[in-house]
Amino acid sequence: MTHRTAPSTWLAIALLAAAPAADAGDDARTPRHVPSAYTQECAACHLAYPPGMLPARSWRRMMASLDRHYGSDASLDAATVATLSDWLAAHAGSSRRVRDDDPPQDRITRSAWFERKHRRLDAASWAHPEVKSAANCAACHPAAARGEFDDDDLRLPRGLVRRDRRDHRPLHD
Repeated sequence: MTHRTAPSTWLAIALLAAAPAADAGDDARTPRHVPSAYTQECAACHLAYPPGMLPARSWRRMMASLDRHYGSDASLDAATVATLSDWLAAHAGSSRRVRDDDPPQDRITRSAWFERKHRRLDAASWAHPEVKSAANCAACHPAAARGEFDDDDLRLPRGLVRRDRRDHRPLHD
């Protein structure tokens, strides 16, 4: 006897497969439409971080102080600042883990969720020649430029080891 799947079952499976995952990590994904100024200006010096990694108030403070942007002058014209500020705020983190967090100096790498996710990495890991700093997401997350940070896609640089070799848990949760 051959089992046949009803067309309505296939439709339900297709819809579920196409639906985005609804978890706290969704904020980290890069929106579909990114202003060209964000890519040209921000990604010229570092990863164009997905806006969902910080709350709107952090993005607004950051955009208001571009002349002192983490030790660099990243000043932009007023129209570009306004456009990017509005876009970043509109796409800022809305999950509770991001929305309720005020990371020191508005640094993604100092946010509670980032520190929790990377708690098994020690100072030597961040100083690894291929990593250089916690802000270099692409060192371990090859799809970081697209806003994809799935632990299943994690690729640790050669020589990067866990703090505790007896700990067989992954570096990320």
